[in-house]
Amino acid sequence: MNPSAVAGAGRAPTEPKAAASTAEGAARAGLAARGVIYLLVGVLALQIAFGDRHRQADRPGALAELSDKPFGSVLLWALGTGLVGMALWRLSEAVFGSVGRDGRKPRKRLLALVRCLFYGFVAYSVLLFAASGDNGGGGGSTDEQSRDITATALDLPAGQWIVGIGGAAIVVAGGWIGVRAMRRSYRGKLKLGEMSRTGQRLTDVTGVGGGVARGLVFAALGAFAVRAAVDYEPDRAKGLDDTLRSFAETALGPWLLAAVAFGLLLFGLFSFAMAWRRRV
Repeated sequence: MNPSAVAGAGRAPTEPKAAASTAEGAARAGLAARGVIYLLVGVLALQIAFGDRHRQADRPGALAELSDKPFGSVLLWALGTGLVGMALWRLSEAVFGSVGRDGRKPRKRLLALVRCLFYGFVAYSVLLFAASGDNGGGGGSTDEQSRDITATALDLPAGQWIVGIGGAAIVVAGGWIGVRAMRRSYRGKLKLGEMSRTGQRLTDVTGVGGGVARGLVFAALGAFAVRAAVDYEPDRAKGLDDTLRSFAETALGPWLLAAVAFGLLLFGLFSFAMAWRRRV
């Protein structure tokens, strides 16, 4: 059987070649941009674990760190553009279908649409940060955003249920991310035939370690949202920065935060591997 036919199964046959090529370029740029953000957040979280409490280990903190570097403004615009590419790629998957045998199923298309909306929001926040030139234009920390969103949701009819179910969904998503990473489900999306044995092993190390750490962070974020709903207290909700700091408050102390931060670094490297060898 032709491997390229299997790789392309599920993709709508009417998709223009030019559109497919554009989607591939957008996907690789977006995956690389995602890798940069996770690397920066991982570095900031490591610095917090080793005593630098003034850092902000979330997306706005990573953007602020990047803006202080030479050509920081250019890098921010490039990062935002890459994330726009990610959103457009996911939109193309929602419209045309993704690679794989079940790439055109409604469930896959809906998931692609959700990812499109998520990365569209992330791209907007990065470009807004780049245009404003300071953290104030980025909408504040993720901790402030989480508390504000939770407070607004709790004021709605059945607000506690909305926040609680949303938090539980994030917990489930975190578990799903971690389990899929341990099962190495990502291998079905890679061009393994074009990778050396060493490259495959390194991808497994970053994919499994990074995916488990990412899933753990998502699960913790969701758990704090559930707690905020149960207690009817918006301040119980946490953004990425406070969630990461909470790992240092466990019995394992800063070492658990350091381990999670290292996992986020691995996921950043894994994103680069996916940008290089992912089937799109």
